[in-house]
Amino acid sequence: METFLLQNGIATALVLGLVAIAVSVVLALKIRAADSGTALMREIAGAIEEGAKAYLRRQIFTISCIAVVLFILIFIFKGGATALGFVIGATCSLLAGYIGMRVAVIANVRTTQAATIGAQHALRTAFNGGSVTGLLVVGLALLSVGGFYLGANAWFADNTEGHKAALDAIVGLALGSSLISVFARLGGGIYTKAADVGADLVGKIEQNLDEDDPRNPATIADNVGDNVGDCAGMAADVFETFAVSLIGSILVAALGFPNDPQYIVFPFMLCGLAVIASVLGILLINVGNFKPSQSLLVGVAASAVIAALLFLPLSWTLFPNEWVSVYVPTLVGLAMTFITVMITNYYTATQYAPVQKIARASETGHATNIIAGLAVGLHATLLPVFFIGLSILISYYFHGLYGVSIAVVSMLSLSGIIISLDAFGPITDNAGGLAVMSKLPKEVRQITDELDAIGNTMKAVTKGYAIASAGLAALVLFSSYVRELQAHRLLRDPAAIPINFTLEDPIILIGLFIGGVLPFLFVANTMDAVGKAAGAVVREVRRQLAAKPGILLGTDKPEYGTCVDIVTKAALREMIFPALLPIIAVLAVAAIPQLGAKALGGVLVGTIITGLFVAISLTSSGGAWDNAKKFIEEGNHGGKGSVAHAAAVTGDTVGDPYKDTSGPAINPMIKVVNIVAILIIPLFF
Repeated sequence: METFLLQNGIATALVLGLVAIAVSVVLALKIRAADSGTALMREIAGAIEEGAKAYLRRQIFTISCIAVVLFILIFIFKGGATALGFVIGATCSLLAGYIGMRVAVIANVRTTQAATIGAQHALRTAFNGGSVTGLLVVGLALLSVGGFYLGANAWFADNTEGHKAALDAIVGLALGSSLISVFARLGGGIYTKAADVGADLVGKIEQNLDEDDPRNPATIADNVGDNVGDCAGMAADVFETFAVSLIGSILVAALGFPNDPQYIVFPFMLCGLAVIASVLGILLINVGNFKPSQSLLVGVAASAVIAALLFLPLSWTLFPNEWVSVYVPTLVGLAMTFITVMITNYYTATQYAPVQKIARASETGHATNIIAGLAVGLHATLLPVFFIGLSILISYYFHGLYGVSIAVVSMLSLSGIIISLDAFGPITDNAGGLAVMSKLPKEVRQITDELDAIGNTMKAVTKGYAIASAGLAALVLFSSYVRELQAHRLLRDPAAIPINFTLEDPIILIGLFIGGVLPFLFVANTMDAVGKAAGAVVREVRRQLAAKPGILLGTDKPEYGTCVDIVTKAALREMIFPALLPIIAVLAVAAIPQLGAKALGGVLVGTIITGLFVAISLTSSGGAWDNAKKFIEEGNHGGKGSVAHAAAVTGDTVGDPYKDTSGPAINPMIKVVNIVAILIIPLFF
């Protein structure tokens, strides 16, 4: 058994990746075969689908133009294999996002129709739609990383430095997936929040219209945004996180244990076995009869337990003499998954104190709502960072840096079911909009509202999960940078003295300051982008309502396409500079002789530290603000139309770019900084 796994472990993981894709196809066919509702429902869903497809086509074209330039540069400076890896990573990241969006827009109308039957039926339909994205992301990541790694090793088999060349090439795949993820996250995030904020400011506050009222000219753009931001953007984001973490573990294993193949096989097999655990968790949610608010968390917990059971025999088979030292980090990663889910759920779900505190604060006005929401986000940083530190300590104690890398891979191995939770959110959000625009009974909207509130929490949960895993993964990448740097210096000069990254060195401190400020500059640019685009939507909605008073009376039809076009152009224009900012910063520091490799190491650490805090704070505040509004709309603190509700709408509009644009985009931005630093070592140092 041990010999078989050593020789065929990666191939076995690839087969399990194909299983994940096969199950996602079965679920997609099941969703497509479900009842799609009335003709009016299909017409509105078709408009949302067409808007999402049109945006993504233009986004893909824009990103591809930038990717071609980067491909040429990588080909010139790093060679054809690394450039090919870049293309594969970029293509799979885009593909994951596009297919995830397509399934979501098919599932939304079927979820609305399912809500006419009951809450449980609607929950399963929406969750299965999300599961297609989750399993697809895992399958694509396993196939792309594993397939390219095997192919690169075969290609360089006759080269004396063959394995080292293959490792260099696979870093190109990591860069491609990370960079495209930043673009997808930013473009989709700017789009969805510009439309959402614009629709809310005029529709809810100025005209007292309900959520998704068809008289609001921005309502179609808002629903389109849910799909291109939360579905396509999140799918690209987690594909990148999964792939980069797996690549990071390969680098650590290859550099630390070059003569022991089991160290490379182990992370691949962890991800493959976790596919089985995720599929069984998805099955449990489909056959179980739990409350909607509990059902999804029960599925995640079951998947984690099954994965823990499967990882045990794998550990003692590949590492018979030290299985405890590798098995414990896998348990740490699984525990971190559940801990992250529970912490984020506490800070963003309507049934807990933080959200209810924001709702209470809304009774005294807009300012107190904003203050309470900011405080919740700041409070929410403590527990995740504490447990991240604890997980690093335990994993490192048992097996050094390799133990930390295994904890990261183990944590991300359950992405198949975790990402299902995230895609569940926009599907239920769209389902609620379709219920209103299709004039379905209030009982249907009550069901979709309940599921939407759960979806808001699940979106926050998965963002917290991705950010926490990024903190662990970035540590692994930083260590890979240090090891690669030293290996390269020794190759050039066998007598080279190792670089000592000490805080007593002012160059290191300068790097820490530069890296520390990067997430703030990144967030500032993305928030500005949402604000400018939202302002354009507000002006357009006001123009239409003034030019056609019959829109509010129901006698004139809004020009939905104009708002869609405005946010599409704004998102594509505004995403470029923030996405390229981390690359520009790394190259600038590396190119200055007085800074160089030492300062760049400080940049990596500074970006990780401040990026982690800022991302957790933004996503938690945003999710809490959103659900505080939902809590008030359920009839608490005066309900709809009250002073508290008006304040909660303001808080929600501030929180929208926090949780869906700036916060989650920091995750791939951190990885881009680290990966570019590793790639440019031979060019600058």
